[in-house]
Amino acid sequence: MKNNEVILDVYDRPDVKLWFGLSFQHLFAMFGSTVLVPILVGINPSIALLSSGLGTLAHMSVTRFKVPAYMGSSFAYIAAMQLLMKQGGMPAIAQGAMIGGLVYLIVAIIVRFIGRDWIDKILPPIVVGPIVMVIGLSLAPTAINDSMFVGATPTGKYSLALLAIALITVFSIIIFSIYGKGFLSVVPILIGIVVGYIAAILIGMATGTKIVDISGVATANWLQLPPAHIIFVSYKFGFYPSAILTMAPIAFVTMTEHFGHVMVLNSLTGRDFFKEPGLDKTLAGDGVAQILAGVLGAPPVTSYGENIGVMAISKIHSIYVIAGAAALAVLVSFIGKVSALLISIPAPVIGGASIALFGVIAASGLKIIVENQVNFDLKRNLLISSVVLVVGIGGMVLNISYGTHNLQISSVALATLMGIILNLILPKED
Repeated sequence: MKNNEVILDVYDRPDVKLWFGLSFQHLFAMFGSTVLVPILVGINPSIALLSSGLGTLAHMSVTRFKVPAYMGSSFAYIAAMQLLMKQGGMPAIAQGAMIGGLVYLIVAIIVRFIGRDWIDKILPPIVVGPIVMVIGLSLAPTAINDSMFVGATPTGKYSLALLAIALITVFSIIIFSIYGKGFLSVVPILIGIVVGYIAAILIGMATGTKIVDISGVATANWLQLPPAHIIFVSYKFGFYPSAILTMAPIAFVTMTEHFGHVMVLNSLTGRDFFKEPGLDKTLAGDGVAQILAGVLGAPPVTSYGENIGVMAISKIHSIYVIAGAAALAVLVSFIGKVSALLISIPAPVIGGASIALFGVIAASGLKIIVENQVNFDLKRNLLISSVVLVVGIGGMVLNISYGTHNLQISSVALATLMGIILNLILPKED
Protein backbone atom coordinates (compact mmCIF):
# COMPACT_ATOMS: atom_id res chain seq x y z
CA MET A 1 0.00 0.00 0.00
CA LYS A 2 0.99 3.63 -0.47
CA ASN A 3 0.16 6.49 1.89
CA ASN A 4 -0.34 9.56 -0.29
CA GLU A 5 -0.98 11.88 2.67
CA VAL A 6 2.69 12.06 3.61
CA ILE A 7 5.76 13.56 1.95
CA LEU A 8 7.78 10.33 2.04
CA ASP A 9 6.15 6.98 2.79
CA VAL A 10 7.86 4.11 4.60
CA TYR A 11 9.61 2.66 1.55
CA ASP A 12 10.23 5.92 -0.34
CA ARG A 13 13.86 6.85 -0.94
CA PRO A 14 14.61 10.57 -0.34
CA ASP A 15 16.44 12.77 -2.80
CA VAL A 16 20.17 12.53 -2.20
CA LYS A 17 20.39 16.31 -1.62
CA LEU A 18 17.83 16.10 1.22
CA TRP A 19 18.80 12.73 2.69
CA PHE A 20 21.57 14.02 4.98
CA GLY A 21 19.48 16.85 6.42
CA LEU A 22 16.46 14.63 7.07
CA SER A 23 18.60 12.00 8.81
CA PHE A 24 20.52 14.63 10.79
CA GLN A 25 17.21 15.89 12.14
CA HIS A 26 16.54 12.43 13.63
CA LEU A 27 20.07 12.33 15.06
CA PHE A 28 19.38 15.61 16.88
CA ALA A 29 16.02 14.37 18.15
CA MET A 30 17.48 11.36 19.94
CA PHE A 31 20.89 12.84 20.80
CA GLY A 32 20.08 14.50 24.13
CA SER A 33 18.31 11.51 25.69
CA THR A 34 20.66 8.88 24.28
CA VAL A 35 23.82 10.51 25.67
CA LEU A 36 22.21 11.51 28.98
CA VAL A 37 21.63 7.90 30.06
CA PRO A 38 25.30 6.80 29.91
CA ILE A 39 26.41 10.04 31.59
CA LEU A 40 24.07 9.34 34.51
CA VAL A 41 25.40 5.80 34.84
CA GLY A 42 29.08 6.60 34.34
CA ILE A 43 29.55 5.19 30.83
CA ASN A 44 31.30 7.03 28.00
CA PRO A 45 28.49 8.56 25.89
CA SER A 46 30.18 7.86 22.56
CA ILE A 47 29.64 4.14 23.06
CA ALA A 48 25.93 4.81 23.52
CA LEU A 49 25.87 6.58 20.15
CA LEU A 50 27.65 3.64 18.52
CA SER A 51 25.23 1.19 20.13
CA SER A 52 22.26 3.36 19.15
CA GLY A 53 23.24 3.38 15.48
CA LEU A 54 24.21 -0.27 15.25
CA GLY A 55 21.15 -1.30 17.31
CA THR A 56 18.84 0.57 14.95
CA LEU A 57 20.39 -1.11 11.93
CA ALA A 58 20.12 -4.50 13.67
CA HIS A 59 16.44 -3.87 14.48
CA MET A 60 15.76 -2.89 10.88
CA SER A 61 17.50 -6.03 9.64
CA VAL A 62 15.43 -8.32 11.89
CA THR A 63 12.20 -6.58 10.85
CA ARG A 64 13.27 -6.87 7.18
CA PHE A 65 13.51 -3.08 6.82
CA LYS A 66 9.76 -2.66 7.17
CA VAL A 67 9.49 -0.73 10.47
CA PRO A 68 10.83 2.87 10.70
CA ALA A 69 11.86 2.66 14.36
CA TYR A 70 14.95 4.28 15.90
CA MET A 71 16.67 2.72 18.93
CA GLY A 72 18.18 4.83 21.72
CA SER A 73 19.36 4.46 25.33
CA SER A 74 16.57 3.30 27.67
CA PHE A 75 15.78 5.35 30.78
CA ALA A 76 13.92 2.44 32.38
CA TYR A 77 17.18 0.70 33.32
CA ILE A 78 19.03 3.69 34.84
CA ALA A 79 18.46 2.88 38.53
CA ALA A 80 19.30 -0.77 37.94
CA MET A 81 22.46 0.13 36.03
CA GLN A 82 23.58 2.56 38.73
CA LEU A 83 23.21 -0.21 41.30
CA LEU A 84 25.01 -2.78 39.16
CA MET A 85 27.82 -0.34 38.41
CA LYS A 86 28.58 -0.20 42.15
CA GLN A 87 28.38 -3.98 42.54
CA GLY A 88 30.10 -5.46 39.50
CA GLY A 89 30.95 -2.55 37.24
CA MET A 90 30.48 -2.61 33.49
CA PRO A 91 30.56 -6.42 33.20
CA ALA A 92 27.46 -6.67 35.41
CA ILE A 93 25.62 -4.01 33.39
CA ALA A 94 26.60 -5.70 30.14
CA GLN A 95 25.37 -9.06 31.36
CA GLY A 96 22.10 -7.48 32.52
CA ALA A 97 21.60 -5.82 29.13
CA MET A 98 22.14 -9.12 27.34
CA ILE A 99 19.73 -10.89 29.69
CA GLY A 100 17.12 -8.19 29.00
CA GLY A 101 17.59 -8.78 25.28
CA LEU A 102 17.26 -12.52 25.80
CA VAL A 103 13.93 -11.96 27.59
CA TYR A 104 12.71 -10.10 24.50
CA LEU A 105 13.76 -12.99 22.25
CA ILE A 106 12.03 -15.57 24.46
CA VAL A 107 8.81 -13.51 24.50
CA ALA A 108 9.08 -13.07 20.72
CA ILE A 109 9.16 -16.86 20.28
CA ILE A 110 6.15 -17.31 22.59
CA VAL A 111 4.21 -14.56 20.79
CA ARG A 112 4.92 -16.22 17.46
CA PHE A 113 3.27 -19.45 18.57
CA ILE A 114 0.54 -18.48 21.08
CA GLY A 115 -0.10 -14.74 20.59
CA ARG A 116 0.19 -11.82 23.04
CA ASP A 117 -2.96 -12.06 25.18
CA TRP A 118 -0.99 -13.58 28.08
CA ILE A 119 1.16 -10.44 28.29
CA ASP A 120 -1.91 -8.30 28.92
CA LYS A 121 -2.91 -10.62 31.79
CA ILE A 122 0.51 -10.39 33.47
CA LEU A 123 0.99 -6.66 32.86
CA PRO A 124 -2.38 -4.86 32.93
CA PRO A 125 -2.50 -1.05 33.29
CA ILE A 126 -2.83 -1.27 37.11
CA VAL A 127 0.63 -2.88 37.20
CA VAL A 128 2.34 -1.06 34.33
CA GLY A 129 1.18 2.46 35.31
CA PRO A 130 2.61 2.48 38.87
CA ILE A 131 5.79 0.73 37.71
CA VAL A 132 6.45 3.40 35.09
CA MET A 133 5.83 6.04 37.78
CA VAL A 134 8.36 4.28 40.00
CA ILE A 135 10.96 4.26 37.22
CA GLY A 136 10.74 8.04 37.01
CA LEU A 137 10.30 8.95 40.67
CA SER A 138 12.93 6.55 42.01
CA LEU A 139 15.50 8.55 40.05
CA ALA A 140 14.34 11.91 41.46
CA PRO A 141 17.03 12.07 44.23
CA THR A 142 19.77 11.70 41.59
CA ALA A 143 18.40 14.66 39.63
CA ILE A 144 18.08 16.83 42.74
CA ASN A 145 21.54 15.95 44.07
CA ASP A 146 23.09 16.84 40.71
CA SER A 147 21.21 20.15 40.81
CA MET A 148 22.18 21.36 44.29
CA PHE A 149 25.31 19.81 45.74
CA VAL A 150 28.99 20.03 44.83
CA GLY A 151 30.02 16.49 43.99
CA ALA A 152 26.37 15.59 43.28
CA THR A 153 25.87 14.00 46.72
CA PRO A 154 23.99 15.28 49.82
CA THR A 155 27.30 15.24 51.70
CA GLY A 156 28.65 17.89 49.35
CA LYS A 157 28.34 21.64 49.85
CA TYR A 158 25.02 23.22 48.88
CA SER A 159 25.48 25.61 45.94
CA LEU A 160 23.03 28.29 44.87
CA ALA A 161 25.01 28.71 41.62
CA LEU A 162 24.52 25.05 40.71
CA LEU A 163 20.80 25.30 41.50
CA ALA A 164 20.51 28.33 39.22
CA ILE A 165 22.15 26.41 36.37
CA ALA A 166 19.80 23.44 36.89
CA LEU A 167 16.72 25.69 36.91
CA ILE A 168 17.86 27.52 33.77
CA THR A 169 18.27 24.13 32.07
CA VAL A 170 14.89 22.73 33.09
CA PHE A 171 13.00 25.93 32.23
CA SER A 172 14.74 26.09 28.85
CA ILE A 173 13.50 22.57 28.14
CA ILE A 174 9.97 23.51 29.22
CA ILE A 175 9.90 26.73 27.17
CA PHE A 176 11.11 25.09 23.96
CA SER A 177 8.77 22.12 24.50
CA ILE A 178 5.73 24.40 24.83
CA TYR A 179 6.58 27.40 22.66
CA GLY A 180 9.09 25.98 20.18
CA LYS A 181 7.94 25.78 16.58
CA GLY A 182 8.70 23.07 14.07
CA PHE A 183 12.05 21.42 14.58
CA LEU A 184 12.78 23.38 17.78
CA SER A 185 9.82 21.69 19.49
CA VAL A 186 11.29 18.27 18.67
CA VAL A 187 14.71 18.77 20.30
CA PRO A 188 13.96 20.67 23.55
CA ILE A 189 16.25 18.41 25.60
CA LEU A 190 19.23 19.10 23.37
CA ILE A 191 18.52 22.86 23.34
CA GLY A 192 18.04 22.90 27.12
CA ILE A 193 21.39 21.19 27.64
CA VAL A 194 23.10 23.69 25.32
CA VAL A 195 21.49 26.66 27.13
CA GLY A 196 22.41 25.15 30.52
CA TYR A 197 25.98 24.54 29.37
CA ILE A 198 26.38 28.17 28.30
CA ALA A 199 24.79 29.34 31.58
CA ALA A 200 27.25 27.17 33.54
CA ILE A 201 30.19 28.82 31.76
CA LEU A 202 28.84 32.33 32.39
CA ILE A 203 27.90 31.69 36.04
CA GLY A 204 31.28 30.08 36.62
CA MET A 205 33.02 33.17 35.24
CA ALA A 206 30.83 35.48 37.34
CA THR A 207 31.45 33.57 40.58
CA GLY A 208 35.09 32.79 39.92
CA THR A 209 34.53 29.02 40.10
CA LYS A 210 35.36 26.39 37.51
CA ILE A 211 32.02 24.73 36.86
CA VAL A 212 32.81 23.61 33.30
CA ASP A 213 36.11 21.91 32.48
CA ILE A 214 36.69 21.82 28.72
CA SER A 215 40.38 20.95 28.87
CA GLY A 216 39.63 17.43 27.68
CA VAL A 217 38.07 18.77 24.46
CA ALA A 218 41.31 20.47 23.43
CA THR A 219 43.43 17.37 24.01
CA ALA A 220 41.00 14.89 22.45
CA ASN A 221 41.63 13.60 18.93
CA TRP A 222 39.19 14.40 16.17
CA LEU A 223 39.00 10.76 15.15
CA GLN A 224 39.27 7.90 17.61
CA LEU A 225 37.78 4.49 18.23
CA PRO A 226 34.77 4.55 20.59
CA PRO A 227 35.68 2.89 23.93
CA ALA A 228 33.64 -0.19 23.10
CA HIS A 229 34.25 -2.73 25.84
CA ILE A 230 33.57 -5.91 23.92
CA ILE A 231 32.47 -7.82 26.98
CA PHE A 232 34.11 -11.14 26.16
CA VAL A 233 37.43 -9.46 25.25
CA SER A 234 37.94 -6.43 27.51
CA TYR A 235 36.66 -7.95 30.74
CA LYS A 236 37.05 -11.16 32.66
CA PHE A 237 33.67 -12.72 32.10
CA GLY A 238 31.82 -13.69 35.27
CA PHE A 239 28.34 -14.64 36.40
CA TYR A 240 26.24 -11.91 38.04
CA PRO A 241 22.94 -13.24 39.44
CA SER A 242 22.05 -9.72 40.59
CA ALA A 243 22.24 -8.48 37.00
CA ILE A 244 19.84 -11.19 35.84
CA LEU A 245 17.28 -10.68 38.61
CA THR A 246 17.51 -6.89 38.40
CA MET A 247 17.33 -6.32 34.64
CA ALA A 248 15.07 -9.17 33.48
CA PRO A 249 11.85 -7.92 35.20
CA ILE A 250 12.38 -4.41 33.82
CA ALA A 251 12.50 -5.87 30.30
CA PHE A 252 8.83 -6.83 30.68
CA VAL A 253 8.01 -3.22 31.55
CA THR A 254 9.86 -1.79 28.54
CA MET A 255 7.90 -4.22 26.35
CA THR A 256 4.74 -2.31 27.13
CA GLU A 257 6.50 0.82 25.86
CA HIS A 258 7.42 -1.17 22.76
CA PHE A 259 3.77 -2.11 22.15
CA GLY A 260 2.77 1.53 22.53
CA HIS A 261 5.36 2.74 20.04
CA VAL A 262 4.36 0.12 17.49
CA MET A 263 0.71 1.13 17.85
CA VAL A 264 1.63 4.79 17.30
CA LEU A 265 3.65 3.83 14.22
CA ASN A 266 0.66 1.82 12.95
CA SER A 267 -1.58 4.86 13.28
CA LEU A 268 1.03 7.21 11.83
CA THR A 269 1.91 5.16 8.74
CA GLY A 270 -1.48 3.57 8.09
CA ARG A 271 -0.02 0.08 8.40
CA ASP A 272 -0.28 -2.81 10.84
CA PHE A 273 3.22 -3.76 11.93
CA PHE A 274 1.73 -6.25 14.42
CA LYS A 275 0.85 -8.36 11.38
CA GLU A 276 3.62 -7.45 8.93
CA PRO A 277 6.42 -8.05 9.72
CA GLY A 278 4.74 -9.22 12.98
CA LEU A 279 5.00 -8.44 16.69
CA ASP A 280 7.40 -11.35 17.09
CA LYS A 281 9.77 -9.70 14.62
CA THR A 282 9.61 -6.24 16.26
CA LEU A 283 10.22 -7.79 19.70
CA ALA A 284 13.10 -9.87 18.34
CA GLY A 285 14.57 -6.72 16.77
CA ASP A 286 14.55 -4.99 20.17
CA GLY A 287 16.09 -8.08 21.75
CA VAL A 288 18.94 -8.29 19.25
CA ALA A 289 19.63 -4.56 19.65
CA GLN A 290 19.78 -4.93 23.46
CA ILE A 291 22.11 -7.91 23.28
CA LEU A 292 24.36 -5.96 20.89
CA ALA A 293 24.40 -3.07 23.37
CA GLY A 294 25.45 -5.45 26.13
CA VAL A 295 28.24 -6.92 24.03
CA LEU A 296 29.55 -3.42 23.31
CA GLY A 297 29.32 -2.36 26.96
CA ALA A 298 26.59 0.23 26.31
CA PRO A 299 23.24 0.94 28.03
CA PRO A 300 20.26 -1.17 26.86
CA VAL A 301 18.35 0.41 23.99
CA THR A 302 14.67 0.77 23.18
CA SER A 303 12.55 2.35 20.46
CA TYR A 304 12.41 6.15 20.77
CA GLY A 305 9.26 8.26 20.90
CA GLU A 306 11.33 11.35 20.06
CA ASN A 307 11.97 10.04 16.56
CA ILE A 308 8.35 9.04 16.14
CA GLY A 309 7.54 12.65 16.97
CA VAL A 310 9.88 13.84 14.20
CA MET A 311 8.08 11.58 11.72
CA ALA A 312 4.69 12.88 12.83
CA ILE A 313 5.70 16.52 12.42
CA SER A 314 7.71 16.17 9.21
CA LYS A 315 5.37 13.62 7.54
CA ILE A 316 8.49 11.76 6.42
CA HIS A 317 8.30 8.08 7.39
CA SER A 318 11.08 6.71 5.19
CA ILE A 319 13.11 3.81 6.53
CA TYR A 320 16.00 5.19 4.46
CA VAL A 321 15.98 8.37 6.56
CA ILE A 322 16.02 6.32 9.80
CA ALA A 323 18.86 4.16 8.47
CA GLY A 324 20.74 7.34 7.55
CA ALA A 325 20.34 8.65 11.11
CA ALA A 326 21.73 5.37 12.45
CA ALA A 327 24.74 5.63 10.15
CA LEU A 328 25.34 9.23 11.32
CA ALA A 329 25.19 8.12 14.98
CA VAL A 330 27.89 5.53 14.30
CA LEU A 331 30.00 8.15 12.50
CA VAL A 332 29.67 10.72 15.31
CA SER A 333 30.74 8.09 17.87
CA PHE A 334 34.18 8.07 16.20
CA ILE A 335 34.68 11.84 16.68
CA GLY A 336 36.73 12.14 19.86
CA LYS A 337 36.08 15.82 20.47
CA VAL A 338 32.32 15.24 20.51
CA SER A 339 32.77 12.56 23.17
CA ALA A 340 35.02 14.86 25.24
CA LEU A 341 32.50 17.71 24.94
CA LEU A 342 29.70 15.45 26.18
CA ILE A 343 31.78 14.31 29.15
CA SER A 344 32.42 17.96 30.08
CA ILE A 345 28.70 18.68 30.63
CA PRO A 346 28.51 19.71 34.33
CA ALA A 347 26.34 17.92 36.89
CA PRO A 348 23.76 20.72 37.37
CA VAL A 349 23.00 20.76 33.63
CA ILE A 350 22.46 17.01 33.73
CA GLY A 351 20.39 17.49 36.89
CA GLY A 352 18.16 20.09 35.27
CA ALA A 353 17.56 17.91 32.22
CA SER A 354 16.91 14.93 34.51
CA ILE A 355 14.23 16.81 36.45
CA ALA A 356 12.24 17.21 33.23
CA LEU A 357 12.93 13.75 31.84
CA PHE A 358 12.35 11.74 35.00
CA GLY A 359 9.19 13.72 35.69
CA VAL A 360 7.90 12.98 32.19
CA ILE A 361 8.52 9.26 32.76
CA ALA A 362 6.53 9.35 36.01
CA ALA A 363 3.74 11.35 34.37
CA SER A 364 3.62 8.77 31.57
CA GLY A 365 2.78 6.14 34.18
CA LEU A 366 -0.04 8.31 35.46
CA LYS A 367 -1.23 8.74 31.88
CA ILE A 368 -1.46 4.96 31.46
CA ILE A 369 -3.70 4.76 34.55
CA VAL A 370 -5.93 7.63 33.42
CA GLU A 371 -6.28 6.51 29.80
CA ASN A 372 -7.26 2.99 30.85
CA GLN A 373 -9.72 4.33 33.44
CA VAL A 374 -8.33 2.21 36.27
CA ASN A 375 -10.90 2.09 39.08
CA PHE A 376 -9.28 2.88 42.44
CA ASP A 377 -12.50 2.21 44.29
CA LEU A 378 -11.53 -1.45 43.91
CA LYS A 379 -9.36 -2.52 46.86
CA ARG A 380 -7.12 -4.78 44.73
CA ASN A 381 -6.18 -1.88 42.45
CA LEU A 382 -5.56 0.41 45.42
CA LEU A 383 -3.35 -2.15 47.17
CA ILE A 384 -1.38 -3.16 44.06
CA SER A 385 -0.53 0.44 43.22
CA SER A 386 0.24 1.30 46.86
CA VAL A 387 2.72 -1.54 47.30
CA VAL A 388 4.42 -0.91 43.94
CA LEU A 389 4.82 2.83 44.58
CA VAL A 390 6.14 2.58 48.15
CA VAL A 391 8.51 -0.34 47.45
CA GLY A 392 9.87 1.29 44.30
CA ILE A 393 10.12 4.93 45.38
CA GLY A 394 11.16 4.05 48.94
CA GLY A 395 14.16 2.17 47.62
CA MET A 396 13.47 -1.29 49.06
CA VAL A 397 16.04 -3.80 47.82
CA LEU A 398 16.41 -7.55 48.29
CA ASN A 399 19.95 -8.21 49.49
CA ILE A 400 21.06 -11.83 50.01
CA SER A 401 24.61 -12.81 50.92
CA TYR A 402 25.84 -16.35 50.35
CA GLY A 403 29.49 -17.17 50.93
CA THR A 404 31.59 -14.51 49.25
CA HIS A 405 28.81 -13.55 46.88
CA ASN A 406 26.16 -10.87 47.26
CA LEU A 407 22.80 -10.94 45.44
CA GLN A 408 20.88 -7.68 45.28
CA ILE A 409 17.67 -6.90 43.39
CA SER A 410 16.96 -3.21 42.78
CA SER A 411 13.85 -1.45 44.04
CA VAL A 412 12.42 -1.05 40.53
CA ALA A 413 12.83 -4.75 39.76
CA LEU A 414 11.42 -5.74 43.16
CA ALA A 415 8.42 -3.42 42.71
CA THR A 416 7.82 -4.93 39.27
CA LEU A 417 7.89 -8.48 40.62
CA MET A 418 5.59 -7.64 43.54
CA GLY A 419 3.14 -5.88 41.22
CA ILE A 420 2.97 -8.88 38.89
CA ILE A 421 2.54 -11.36 41.77
CA LEU A 422 -0.16 -9.31 43.52
CA ASN A 423 -2.08 -8.93 40.27
CA LEU A 424 -2.03 -12.69 39.71
CA ILE A 425 -3.01 -13.79 43.25
CA LEU A 426 -5.48 -11.13 44.38
CA PRO A 427 -9.11 -12.01 43.54
CA LYS A 428 -10.92 -10.02 40.91
CA GLU A 429 -13.62 -7.63 42.12
CA ASP A 430 -16.87 -6.60 40.45
